[in-house]
Amino acid sequence: MLHAFRVRAIIYFSLFHMSVTSTSRPSSAKTSANTSEGRVAPHNIDAEQGLLASCLLENGADILNECLAVKLRPEYFYRPPHQIIFETLIALNAQGVPPDEILVANKLKDLGQLDAIGGHAYLYELTNRIQTTVHAKFWMQIVREKFFLRQLIRTSQWTVEQAHGVGQGSVPELLNQVESEFFKIQQDTISDSAEPLAKSMDKAAALVAQMLHRQGAIIGVPSGFTDLDRLTFGLHPAEMIVVAARPSMGKTSIALNIAEHASIPLPRETRVPTPTLIFSLEMAAEHLAMRLLCSHARVDMQRLKEGFCDRPHGELSEVTKVLKAAPIWIDASSNLNVLEMRAKARRLHTRNKLGLVIIDYLQLVSPAGNYNSREQEVAEVSRGIKAMAKELNVPVIVLCQLNRESEKEKRQPRLSDLRESGSIEQDADVVLLLSKSKEALNSKHNEEEEQNPVALKLELIIAKNRNGPIGDVALTFNKRLTRFENYTGQAS
Repeated sequence: MLHAFRVRAIIYFSLFHMSVTSTSRPSSAKTSANTSEGRVAPHNIDAEQGLLASCLLENGADILNECLAVKLRPEYFYRPPHQIIFETLIALNAQGVPPDEILVANKLKDLGQLDAIGGHAYLYELTNRIQTTVHAKFWMQIVREKFFLRQLIRTSQWTVEQAHGVGQGSVPELLNQVESEFFKIQQDTISDSAEPLAKSMDKAAALVAQMLHRQGAIIGVPSGFTDLDRLTFGLHPAEMIVVAARPSMGKTSIALNIAEHASIPLPRETRVPTPTLIFSLEMAAEHLAMRLLCSHARVDMQRLKEGFCDRPHGELSEVTKVLKAAPIWIDASSNLNVLEMRAKARRLHTRNKLGLVIIDYLQLVSPAGNYNSREQEVAEVSRGIKAMAKELNVPVIVLCQLNRESEKEKRQPRLSDLRESGSIEQDADVVLLLSKSKEALNSKHNEEEEQNPVALKLELIIAKNRNGPIGDVALTFNKRLTRFENYTGQAS
């Protein structure tokens, strides 16, 4: 009822506005490119060129499939040459041919339409129009929105024409007809995403069978920490896992330890390595690589900086070879916004199917738009990260800062301490809070632990676990190796 009321409100407003402002009646409002006042209809040539260029460049087939997924059709483009090019791209895609500039030109030549779009020169101009395809989704959205605005204008113009000539007693019929036209536009703006329950039940049944077959074994990506995996059964696809702590508590270290274990199985394990992508917005790629090398080789990084190493050079070389063979990618770009991050992950995922994504850290990711408050910005980033996890169907570990409240009150952190936004708590499937042990929060015990030159006992608090129990996991943090390990009963 509310939905129909909204459409009728649009119709009445359009009738009123168009009857007041219209000075002439277009001969064909359905096909007119401009408004009734002679103004150019909404369009964005730059976005159209950028989107077509993205479809012509490397991995253009993936972007074209995304266009088709949101029902983008040739008529969505304003310029006729762009409509012809997109129609040709669709035809090549239907034949299973990955589109590029040469293949499109040959197809257009065969159809006798190459000159109509501006020849080879225009195709060459398109492909040189952009340097990267990371903004393809933005351009796609702009092209769709401009098309829908043109459709609204055309339908409104047509409505005015019909209203001027409507006969007595025909108003209800006209209203139904106009309402139907507006509904068609609204339906086109919505992409199909619902699937029958039967399909979801098949997936659920397969997951149940997998659990029964493994008899309590890990069914997700293993973290390498026994007690954590026992409570979570691993890191699961489409989940957003938040690891939060105060600065210098070891967030990056624990994330690298998980990436290392996931991508480099132990000799006794039969599983395949998990391809892992790390977005490092704080540290350079070579610094992360150095930490991975020293951690995996169990080398004291501080002594290494001073020119000493407890391991023979040959052993370091072997560890280097192992890490070079590991399916780990590091993107150390700074000032990434959440949509650019998703586009980069999606592009790598199409070439090398990812099994895990790590983001270090959430508060450094930029929002895609402008917002009135920092809380709104962080909320938008959080939603974008969760959407990326669902889109790629991989677990996404995102590191996060905690506020100072737990330090001020000398207590372990809780969910409300997540910094700057409650949306993080809502979007996350699992929230892990890294903290000093309860004993260490006592000042006397704290001093004793700080004097320990080898290791500290820390706790990983499972504060939220959407699909499992919550609890505390004790870990040992080896300060010499900047490495987390399973707690064995004594931090030493």
